[in-house]
Amino acid sequence: MSYTITESCTGCGACVRICPARAISGEKKKPHTINPELCIDCGACGRVCPKGGILNSIGNACKAVKRSEWPKPQIDNKACMSCSICIDACPAGCLALSGASGKDPHGHPYLADEKKCIACGYCAAECPVMAISMIAPAPDPVQTAA
Repeated sequence: MSYTITESCTGCGACVRICPARAISGEKKKPHTINPELCIDCGACGRVCPKGGILNSIGNACKAVKRSEWPKPQIDNKACMSCSICIDACPAGCLALSGASGKDPHGHPYLADEKKCIACGYCAAECPVMAISMIAPAPDPVQTAA
């Protein structure tokens, strides 16, 4: 089952702009819809919806999360076998393969465009050697002290 949009949608379009599958459509200021045949269940729409108007694939309401708090892939180059499956799995196209360096004749995947990452975790899920972990940034000590 794909993600769905509830009647609380205000038609702001945040979900349309973030969806890597172009599964969301609708008119501005009117409730939008998700095409279940195109939805890839990445959850990006739910993380950006300011009204909590999106239900995940099991029917739970999604909560908006500041983009600065989204987990990002951390790649263990020692465990990585440079297969590029993670790069192929990334719906946002934010991963790339580095060139060889030092004594290592292989390139390794890296987060080439952090702003494009939608924190879906597909790279980590598809890694056959579990060399990728999704890590949320550490909280800003200035904000937590306030």
